[in-house]
Amino acid sequence: MNHRTYAPTPPMGWNSWDCYGAAVREEEIRGNADYMAKFLKPYGWEYVVVDIQWSEPGAVSSAYRPFVPLEMDEYSRLIPAVNRFPSAEGGKGFKPLADYVHSLGLKFGIHIMRGIPRQAVHANTPILGSEAGARDIAHTNSICPWNTDMYGLDPAKEGAQAYYNSLFQLYAEWEVDFVKVDDIAASRLYHIHAEEIAMIRQAIDNCGRPMVLSLSPGPAPLEYVEQFTANANMWRMTDDFWDLWPLLYNMFERCEKWAPYVDAGSWPDCDMLPLGHLGIRSVDGGGADRWTRFTKDEQLTMMTLWSIFRSPLMMGGEMRDNDEWTLGLLTNDEVLHLLRDGRGAKQVYREEDRIVWSSTDVQGNHYAALFNSSDEETEVRVTLEQLGLNTPVQVRDLWQHEDLGTKNDSIALTIPPHGAKLVKLTTA
Repeated sequence: MNHRTYAPTPPMGWNSWDCYGAAVREEEIRGNADYMAKFLKPYGWEYVVVDIQWSEPGAVSSAYRPFVPLEMDEYSRLIPAVNRFPSAEGGKGFKPLADYVHSLGLKFGIHIMRGIPRQAVHANTPILGSEAGARDIAHTNSICPWNTDMYGLDPAKEGAQAYYNSLFQLYAEWEVDFVKVDDIAASRLYHIHAEEIAMIRQAIDNCGRPMVLSLSPGPAPLEYVEQFTANANMWRMTDDFWDLWPLLYNMFERCEKWAPYVDAGSWPDCDMLPLGHLGIRSVDGGGADRWTRFTKDEQLTMMTLWSIFRSPLMMGGEMRDNDEWTLGLLTNDEVLHLLRDGRGAKQVYREEDRIVWSSTDVQGNHYAALFNSSDEETEVRVTLEQLGLNTPVQVRDLWQHEDLGTKNDSIALTIPPHGAKLVKLTTA
């Protein structure tokens, strides 16, 4: 089965990093899954993802504790820390938690680091399906610059593919649906780890279970787009994205570059949505326990750009604390229709701090996103000719669910600082 069929539309879900860092606990995963099932599942949200270091018993925040022991099975594979994930006791791994998520009609995901645990290499523990030991397959100079858990694998070594195969065999037994692999799409030390990406693709194909493959961190190098498309379902095109306006402002340029490569099953990824209640145990992103620092207009800009570009949507905040505004951003049917069914998104123009994007959908409707990235209220205008239209159109504001009447030659909207408007255009 072609892996691109695993994610025919941009994946939508929740990831624990923005609120809990490396220290999320099972009850928090279950609680956010309950919330998603009740409030978000009808709108297409489905993935519940446990982010980094779930095998670290003493994790307390997003600050990693270097060179600490991790929980691991007899075949050099990391397993959940039982003090944080009690249902994993007795060697059950993530299977009971995945079962719970599945019982809600949702899908379960995990984060892993590429490679093999350093502690396995130092002890030379066995590899399932190979005579080689952990020390034989490790590339001990291939390290992550920001986390001490793993060594990379040497793809030329006998047993390296067997190790990745054994990992994804275990994840298939746990009934994992989504795997985010980190320190692989880009690295300050090594650029892209193309050979390990290919090994992971082979391991997923061998395991017999469809799993969406997400690659991090970014920015993924554009020149490797063919490797990303051939092996993964989504890949980060940005560094870690947080609730800071300069990072959002920078995303327009990234989206413009990557827009031609957005396709079914292959999603350049704008990273998580830092909305709602963040930083509960995550000190990353320059802030501790807080509500998002984005203004409401900035939140609309982010959701509009992500949706017209068709980025995966991964909510980062503690969803059980969502207010009506935050929930409304995540459950706007008309906007999410564009995310799922949009086609051919592109930047129409960028003049100083006025930016316009356009898109169509599979039904033939046209869309325009108008952005004001300045610090002052500004009118943003786009002509129907610029949008490729030659007949009058009826204009509908998708965020406000409001019809704006018929326009014959152009659309001009007054937009607040750092704000956006998203309109649907139908032939009048």
